Amino acid sequence: MSLIVSSLNSGSNGNCYYIGNREEAVLIDAGLSMREIDRRLKRQELSLRKVRAIFITHEHADHIGGLHKLARRHQLPVYMTHETRKETRIGPGDILFRSFIPHEEIRIGRLTVTPFPTLHDAADPHGFLVSHEGVSAGVFTDLGTTTPAVEKYFQRCHAAFLESNYDEEMLRTGGYPPHLQDRIRGERGHLSNMQALELFLRLRPPFMTHLFLAHLSQNNNRPELVEKIFAEVAGTTQIIVASRHQETGVYVIGEGPDAQRSQAAAASQLSLF
Repeated sequence: MSLIVSSLNSGSNGNCYYIGNREEAVLIDAGLSMREIDRRLKRQELSLRKVRAIFITHEHADHIGGLHKLARRHQLPVYMTHETRKETRIGPGDILFRSFIPHEEIRIGRLTVTPFPTLHDAADPHGFLVSHEGVSAGVFTDLGTTTPAVEKYFQRCHAAFLESNYDEEMLRTGGYPPHLQDRIRGERGHLSNMQALELFLRLRPPFMTHLFLAHLSQNNNRPELVEKIFAEVAGTTQIIVASRHQETGVYVIGEGPDAQRSQAAAASQLSLF
């Protein structure tokens, strides 16, 4: 009764998350090349052969960059909304596209994937909750603001990938023009460190064991800053800062003796950046 999770990459240069059980898995987004996804999985003794489907949060290039080749080569079904598919400009060809309805469960083997709408500057963005035998992990990235749906599913998570995109002061004093700053801060932009922290402190369920802080800005954030802010209040929840350059390692989420196993100790996370 556990989930196996890893961030293969998280940032504006590419996003891809692996969530599965012992027999099967799904990828949330495919923003890296097929070759790089395969390489990073193999380094962790994971395999693309276990991946049964790809779920796409939205159509931006850092989330679909490797999608076409990956789905075609491995004959993987790709789940996205009709509106998102229109914006990808990927023709039907030999890719098996499947749409979904928000909040309606999708069975992938023994995994259950539940999509939910989010707010972001995209056609029809969604997050996903992946569950197996009562254990759940959710992907909550590219959020301009929290919503009732985000809050509902976050409270079900034993592990969550939560966007902590920017430090407010770094964004304000950095080199971004005002219109870009406003876009990032807007309700269809990204979550700041403080917004993510507030969500975590207010909604964290008592059984949440792992929090992956994701989609950090390269120019307006620092991994060590994010880790410090969250580690001070995390309690029994392990904090992992997802790198924009490298996979996080594999984490086993759930009850039982293997729940504590990790290929990457929290103390070594900053070496990934």
